[in-house]
Amino acid sequence: MVIVYRVRHVTTYGYAEPVLLAHHLAHLTPRNSAHQTCLRSLLRIEPVPAEMDERVLDYYGNPVTFFALRDPHARLLVQATSKVEVRERPIPEAQATASWEDAIQQVQSLRGAEMLAVADCQFDSPYVGIAEGIQDYALASFPARRPLLECLLDLMFRIHRDFTYDPKATTLATPLAEVLAKRRGVCQDFAHFGIACVRSMGLSARYVSGYLLTKPPPGAKKLRGSDASHAWMSVYLPDVGWIDFDPTNNCIPKLDHVTLGWGRDYDDVSPLRGVVLGGGDHSLKVGVDVEPLNNS
Repeated sequence: MVIVYRVRHVTTYGYAEPVLLAHHLAHLTPRNSAHQTCLRSLLRIEPVPAEMDERVLDYYGNPVTFFALRDPHARLLVQATSKVEVRERPIPEAQATASWEDAIQQVQSLRGAEMLAVADCQFDSPYVGIAEGIQDYALASFPARRPLLECLLDLMFRIHRDFTYDPKATTLATPLAEVLAKRRGVCQDFAHFGIACVRSMGLSARYVSGYLLTKPPPGAKKLRGSDASHAWMSVYLPDVGWIDFDPTNNCIPKLDHVTLGWGRDYDDVSPLRGVVLGGGDHSLKVGVDVEPLNNS
């Protein structure tokens, strides 16, 4: 099955004082992969940048856009519009995957480029540190000789069951130890926590940034801007490759998830970041629309 989406992501910054100079980096172009093709992508920026480079791939192969603003401005609007084809992802039978103990040995025996890609996502990163209590939480999903995919499905289910979605409970700066203690957070927290659990077991996990198509209640009309930026995790399974897991929704992403990019954690693939001179206090507004163009 294949679905083509139009994705519209609008970010608006309002500044209390004029920004005199700004340099920004955007991860707003969906990347190509085995299950996804970006057919078209357009970035509209107001005010018009003095400098812009869209022909860049970051360390992880994600499309990234650099732009610079050199005229005073009190408002920044960045609108990314993409047309993306998403395809069904084949998932192996859980029982057919290697035990998690054997998987660790296989990961440790990797060499070359594959080893570099996997090893980079095995260790602590800016937003994912293996705090006290995280491995203890993970161990409940990893009994002896259990197939690795079964372990990961169980871990995803437990995070979904044990943690409450609460946008007011955390910020990006909230450490994972506090997320574990509160058992509350948002999709970025649950992705980071799941990644920390997997890494604590000696396996590789990466952070995936993207979008989720949300469906209105029966009989209700979908509202513009009701979709959202989303995040989930991906885990490397030897002899299988990377498989995505969405602990926020307790599902393996299939056709409702659109991938922007991936890295070690949020810090590698934040949708928009930058350095500004001036501005003072600022406001931020983000709106996302994910519109299916077909259903075939």
